[in-house]
Amino acid sequence: MSVQRFPANSRYHDVPTAEMPGPDGRPLVYLRRRFLPDPAALTPVGELSVAPGDRLDRLAAAALGDPLQFWRLADGNDAPRPAALEQPGRSLRVTLPAALGAAMGAGDA
Repeated sequence: MSVQRFPANSRYHDVPTAEMPGPDGRPLVYLRRRFLPDPAALTPVGELSVAPGDRLDRLAAAALGDPLQFWRLADGNDAPRPAALEQPGRSLRVTLPAALGAAMGAGDA
């Protein structure tokens, strides 16, 4: 039986776990590395401009309805360090999460 450790809106939702032996021999569960998706492969749903003083969480709240979805802005704009996107005047792509975009595209074929 698989235990879901992260909610569906988390960037870690579909990231698998692994185990390694701890110092006392008991297994330690850890999260495998999450690789950023190719932004070109993500389905765009909009665009927004960064104004002076904007923060990624506030931009995500305005564009996506959830400040915890800031990671979608980072994924859609190839930003391993999300804070780099907070440059006034910059235009950001708003995209669907990789899994959702792939599921929608599969039904179009």
